[in-house]
Amino acid sequence: MLDLEVVPERSLGNEQWEFALGMPLAQAISILQKHCRIIKNVQVLYSEQTPLSHDLILNLTQDGIKLLFDACNQRLKVIEVYDLSKVKLKYCGVHFNSQAIAPTIEQIDQSFGATHPGVYNAAEQLFHLNFRGLSFSFQLDSWNEAPKYEPNFAHGLASLQIPHGATVKRMYIYTGNNLQETKAPVMPLACFLGNVYAECVDVLRDGTGPLGLRLRLLTAGCGPGVLADAKVRALERNIYFGDSCQDVLSALGSPHKVFYKSEDKMKIHSPSPHKQVPSKCNDYFFNYFTLGVDILFDSTTHLVKKFVLHTNYPGHYNFNIYHRCDFKIPLVIKKDGADAQGEDCILTTYSKWDQIQELLGHPMEKPVVLHRSSSANNTNPFGSTFCFGLQRMIFEVMQNNHIASVTLYSGPRPSNLPRAESSVH
Repeated sequence: MLDLEVVPERSLGNEQWEFALGMPLAQAISILQKHCRIIKNVQVLYSEQTPLSHDLILNLTQDGIKLLFDACNQRLKVIEVYDLSKVKLKYCGVHFNSQAIAPTIEQIDQSFGATHPGVYNAAEQLFHLNFRGLSFSFQLDSWNEAPKYEPNFAHGLASLQIPHGATVKRMYIYTGNNLQETKAPVMPLACFLGNVYAECVDVLRDGTGPLGLRLRLLTAGCGPGVLADAKVRALERNIYFGDSCQDVLSALGSPHKVFYKSEDKMKIHSPSPHKQVPSKCNDYFFNYFTLGVDILFDSTTHLVKKFVLHTNYPGHYNFNIYHRCDFKIPLVIKKDGADAQGEDCILTTYSKWDQIQELLGHPMEKPVVLHRSSSANNTNPFGSTFCFGLQRMIFEVMQNNHIASVTLYSGPRPSNLPRAESSVH
């Protein structure tokens, strides 16, 4: 049985690990994988057709805990303990829930102190006792009578007379004063772990197509050896097609992984007459997992020739390999007519394929069907995806109409492009 410390408005954990509000999804899964012998039978719950309309949930069934992640930014929003009989809980080092201590209303009052009057939900028959960043729900269906209201208490605020011995049914840890309105906080400093994360990625382009990327990066900077003085630093970097490996390394740092392409499965669709001639060298990717970006270099010139932006939707074969890349692709849609002006539009990580087709038009060719599988396991439970090419961009579309990735191809490189920029806040 897990023995965990509750920190209101912050975290749930122990000396070895903690689930902190604002933690990225991939980091929470990494904790579960590392401690898989202790934390077992974990479920991943999400909406297959509408993944943005419901929170993404990691359900620790053996321990009675749910981790609710925001569907858009994929950071931890709420920690719910829905079965207190499966876990030990303490606050400031003192247990308020264990096999020997029942989490009664008296015990909660003794451990956490006084708070505002509670709220009774008649439909759920639950009484909610709220602290800042922490809520307890008490089950009322076993009581002999409904709770009594005192409508004149505290200038019209209703309070409840709760029978003695009522025990906690659920506990929630969140940010702020209202569980229903809470949002995932920014990533805590403790979650950076030396990595650089992308707050947003803007695609730079001209009238013909993409030119490169402008990345707004976040990292935890601090004084020499003083972790207490650490602050989140914001940096801005520009990467263009035709940049060298050295340019990219100086702007973004070392990649998490370098992947050499053993074969080009899309080569057969190329009109080039040399497509069947095997290359002596292999192109290679810089994989930046925490940025959600891959950068492909030409094996001969060692210059950037392709960018891949990953959306990390659940239900995709590469889910949880990359962090979500929150990208924006500006488009100029030309209207019919001699005097018509162009209309500016933005494609984002959350745009769906039918919306994109309305802006860019339908592709002239049929899509390329992409079926991923590994050598160890030749089955892909998520099915195939479809690749459409428009304006030097390839959109990989999932079966639910969401975009799994966007690949940007290079064109002729303009001169006098601004080099990588930076700003510290």
